[in-house]
Amino acid sequence: MKTIESLDPQNVWKHFYALTQVPRPSGFLKPIQEFLLNFGKSLKLESFMDDAGNVIIRKPATPGMENRKGVILQAHMDMVPQKNNDKVHDFTKDPIETIIDGEWVKANGTTLGADNGMGVAAIMAVLEDNSLKHGPLEALITADEETGMYGAFGLKPGTVNGEILLNLDSEDEGELYIGCAGGMDVTATLQYKEVEPDKDDIAVKVTLKGLRGGHSGLEINQGRANANKLLVRFVREAIASYEARLASWEGGNMRNAIPREAHAVLTIPAENEAELLGLVKYCEELFNEEYSAIETPITFTAERVELPKGEVPEEIQDNLIDAIFACQNGVMRNIPTIPDTVETSSNLAIIIIADGKADFKILARSSSDSMKEFLTTSLECCFSMAGMKVEMTGGYSGWQPNVESPILHAMKKSYKEQFGVEPAVKVVHAGLECGIIGAVMPNLDMISFGPTLRSPHSPAERVLIPTVKKFYDFLVATLEQTPMKG
Repeated sequence: MKTIESLDPQNVWKHFYALTQVPRPSGFLKPIQEFLLNFGKSLKLESFMDDAGNVIIRKPATPGMENRKGVILQAHMDMVPQKNNDKVHDFTKDPIETIIDGEWVKANGTTLGADNGMGVAAIMAVLEDNSLKHGPLEALITADEETGMYGAFGLKPGTVNGEILLNLDSEDEGELYIGCAGGMDVTATLQYKEVEPDKDDIAVKVTLKGLRGGHSGLEINQGRANANKLLVRFVREAIASYEARLASWEGGNMRNAIPREAHAVLTIPAENEAELLGLVKYCEELFNEEYSAIETPITFTAERVELPKGEVPEEIQDNLIDAIFACQNGVMRNIPTIPDTVETSSNLAIIIIADGKADFKILARSSSDSMKEFLTTSLECCFSMAGMKVEMTGGYSGWQPNVESPILHAMKKSYKEQFGVEPAVKVVHAGLECGIIGAVMPNLDMISFGPTLRSPHSPAERVLIPTVKKFYDFLVATLEQTPMKG
């Protein structure tokens, strides 16, 4: 049976396979940090970890290339831990099981970790290959990008010294990214005192799943359903029409992933159970009809569960449901001068209501700082009206494009010579680390590129095999043609 280690180019795929064997979910990085440090030291290269958990490996210029500008090869070491509901997998212990499916590599019921493992694997291949021609190189492999870009935020001036940064974390081969959206984490919380449910009521757990989910920046423009936003339609109607009461809610688990699943426990008079089950069936059919071109099949089920000890007080329940319903979600505006590119969006990512506390987490993105402020203020107003405490954290500005970038011109020329076509030059609606690193090192010349990935941050994540060789060959050619110093 063919394995990914036999794919071309083998020097990249062997390292990617090695990465799949090392647990590296965000927040659990010690194994991958040790793995990367040991790799660098095995090549007798200067290798160290900074205070933010980033791993830095330095490789001197090849003879005759010492006068080239220093290049920082940058990727992030962590991966998003998402799995299908029926998949048994511990991301802190279990390796990722890879599958070759035609021209794609994917994982068996989990995220693949190609975001950003393919970038790390390419860096490892470059560091290992002494036949390549390049100027001074520094590998900067950052920590906890997926949960808040903590490694990039913690990078201190002088840790790396290159003049050019190549970020290997984009997901469409043949495209060069020269700008990205900024972001802000919005968190709304409310504490309440639970009340006892009516002892004659019954409890029903409703579960919505089967959605595609995906990256809340790269795929927010595809109209995919948000599990929290679908579930609130059902819950609000159940409360209004069938005397239902909300006991608990859990939906989504990553701020930068479109939520694929959500469930809630409702209490209801026993005589209204049949009508509630009818509403479940109706909503399942309605949601599948509305999203038939995007999300098939969505499943929405109900089951009797033990009556909970407490539920949300009615007035607070109504305010929370109204806030979820009203919360801005999805694309808010495209860039006026680039109409096919998203400028501003919001992802209602995580909702947890249980045990006397409501906790909502939203990721707001915009390549415009003023529109980002408008969006976050809108969200603050929405949740404040529900009596919730709203906090803004982890904010970062976008990466403003430089169309006169010397490395951009060199890479466009190189790509055309290699592949006979011009690469597309774009701005991406996702939070790349370039914006944060650029704030620490304001004179960096930066480009982001990578192989073709689809559905990162979901178990449907996959990488297009033929694009990996093109990506790596282009990277090697770029390093050979790095501009001179001065």
